[in-house]
Amino acid sequence: MQNYRKTKTACYLGFIAQAIAANFAPLLFLKFHNDYHVPLGNIALISTCFFFTQLLVDLFCAKFVDKIGYRICIVASEVCSAAGLVGLALLPDILPDPFTGILCSVIVYAVGSGLIEVLGSPIMEACPFENKEATMSLLHSFYCWGAVGTILISTLFFLLFGMDSWKWLAVLWALIPAVNIYFFSTCPIKYLVEDGKGMGIRELFRKPLFWLAVCLMVCSGASELAMAQWASAYAEAALGLSKAAGDLAGPCMFAVTMGISRVIFGKYGDRMDLMKFMTGSGILCVVCYLLASLSANPLAGLAGCIVCGFSVGIMWPGTISISSERFPAGGTAMFALLAMAGDLGGSIGPGIVGRITQYAGDNIRAGMGVGLVFPVILLVMLFILGREKRRARKPGNSPM
Repeated sequence: MQNYRKTKTACYLGFIAQAIAANFAPLLFLKFHNDYHVPLGNIALISTCFFFTQLLVDLFCAKFVDKIGYRICIVASEVCSAAGLVGLALLPDILPDPFTGILCSVIVYAVGSGLIEVLGSPIMEACPFENKEATMSLLHSFYCWGAVGTILISTLFFLLFGMDSWKWLAVLWALIPAVNIYFFSTCPIKYLVEDGKGMGIRELFRKPLFWLAVCLMVCSGASELAMAQWASAYAEAALGLSKAAGDLAGPCMFAVTMGISRVIFGKYGDRMDLMKFMTGSGILCVVCYLLASLSANPLAGLAGCIVCGFSVGIMWPGTISISSERFPAGGTAMFALLAMAGDLGGSIGPGIVGRITQYAGDNIRAGMGVGLVFPVILLVMLFILGREKRRARKPGNSPM
C-alpha cells in the first residue's frame, strides 16, 4: 500500500506556498514605493502581472501538462515558487531597474502558483481517499490558513525586526516550497484518467453543464476577490483603522472565516448535502454584500466583509467536486479551465469594484453595491445547477 498521506501533505504545503506567493508581496507595496521609488501606478501592475501569469499557466496546463507529466510539473511549481521568493529578495538590488527585478520575481513565483492551483486538486482527487468532496474542501482550506499565516507572521516579524528585514523574511518563506520539492519528488502520484483518454477542451465546452460550472467559477472568484482585496480599505475608510489594523480586521479575518467554512465541510461533509451547503452559502454571500454596501452601521458593514469569507469558502472546491463527479474523464483540461475561470473572476471583480468606487468619489460602499451582481449571478447559477442535478437523477435522463 503506497503512502498517500505523503501526497496529501505535499498538496497541503503546495497550497500554503501558493498563499504565500499571493499575499506576501502586497504587504510590501509601500516599501517598494519608498525604497525603490516605484510609482504607485506601477505598483498596481504587480498584482495584475501575478494574476495574468496564472491565467497563462492555466491555459498551458489545459494543453500540455498531460504530455509532460504531473510529477515534473508539480515539482517545477515548487522550484518556481522558491526561486521567485528568493529572487524578490535579491533581484531588485542586482538589476539596474529594481521594478524589473520585482516583476521578474513575481512572474517566476506566479508560474509556480498557477501550476499548484491547477495540479493540486486533480492529484488529491486521484488519491484513494474516502469522501472526495470533504477532502477537496479541506485541501483548499490550507490556502486560507496559508494566507492568514502569511499576514500574521509577516506582521509580527516586521514588528520585531523592522520592515527593513523583509528580504530575510522572503528567503525564510521560500523554505516552504523548497522543502516541498522533496515531498512531491518522492510521494506517490496517480492520474485521474489514463494518458490520452481525458476529455479535450472542445469536448468539455460542448457540455452545457460545464459552461454552468465555468460561470459559477467566474462568479466565485469575483465574489471572493472583490471583497477580500477591498476589505482592508473598507475597514480603514469605515472605521478609521490604521493600515496594519485594517489588514488584520479585513483580509486576515476574511481568510479565517473562509478557512472555517472549508474545514467544517472537510470534517462533516459526509453528513452534508454539497448543493444545499453551496446554496445556503450563496444566499449568505448576497446578504454580506448587502450589508457592506447598504448598512449605515460601519461595524455591520465590516461584519458583512468578514462573514463573506465564510460564504464563498465552499464555492471553489465545491464546483471542482461537482465537475469531477459529473465529468470523471475531464482530466487536467477540466481542472485547468475551471482554475482559469476562477482566476478570470478574481481579476475582473476587484477591478470593477475599484473603478466604481473611484467614479463614485471614493465611496467604497457604491463599489460594493455594484459588486453585488457577482453573488447574485452566482446564486442563480447554483439554483440552475441544483435543478439540473435533480433532473439528471430521474430515470431515463442523461447527464448534460
